[in-house]
Amino acid sequence: MPPSPLGDERTSRPPLLEIVVPAFNEERRLPGGLLQLCAKLARMPFPTAVIVVDNNSTDSTGEIVRTWPRGPVPVRLVECATPGKGAAVRAGLLDTRAPFVGFCDADMATDLNAIDVAFGLLLSGERVVVGSRAHAFSDVENRHSRVRELGAVGFRALARVLVRGVSDTQCGFKFFDGALVREAVAGLRTFGFAFDVELLARCVALGSTVLEIPVNWRDMPGSRFSPARHSAGILLELGRIWLRLRAAPSPGVSPRWEQPLDPVGSP
Repeated sequence: MPPSPLGDERTSRPPLLEIVVPAFNEERRLPGGLLQLCAKLARMPFPTAVIVVDNNSTDSTGEIVRTWPRGPVPVRLVECATPGKGAAVRAGLLDTRAPFVGFCDADMATDLNAIDVAFGLLLSGERVVVGSRAHAFSDVENRHSRVRELGAVGFRALARVLVRGVSDTQCGFKFFDGALVREAVAGLRTFGFAFDVELLARCVALGSTVLEIPVNWRDMPGSRFSPARHSAGILLELGRIWLRLRAAPSPGVSPRWEQPLDPVGSP
């Protein structure tokens, strides 16, 4: 079926919103996730686009994107050979050009209706809007083990030392002022699980605040995180972030980041 005139008109203009989807060996979940995301974005009354970052996959993830059918929402591929979700998100965000950008996980665990809320807040002047599963009005279906839940509580306590006032740094649903996040992510050096913490901290250092919004979130099978295998590495990442931000703050650092941080204190 040939593209509709509406599709041609949308794709002929630069996107107002670009969404990055990091993907590592996501051949099973990516097609359904892209269908959901493109269907959602196609209903928005302005041009949008999707960037899928293939993070050195060994399956058909890249081929799925390369052969994705043309439609009202362009989907393009960026390749990132550096391992780690943080590296993939960084590559994708640096490849954006839109005034407003975001990223979400390939499994679309966060209900995509939250895009409307996040985008509306960006239009109203917010610069960083993130989904929070810890928000009082969020609806969360969580099948994680008790051990993993306890680990998440500990991680959030440590993350709040670096990004004060943010209750959930790890929800894979974040939206930004494009110019701000491209500047912030250029200096990102954490490519593992804790990359979100450094990214948000850098946005704060550039003078932004972080606004959390409630989400409907469903735990999806296929998570690669293991408390036994990854906890020590995550603690090391958080320590490195803390030292890095203290040692070399950005020129636009806000007063909060000019003060010493207490690594064991609570916000």
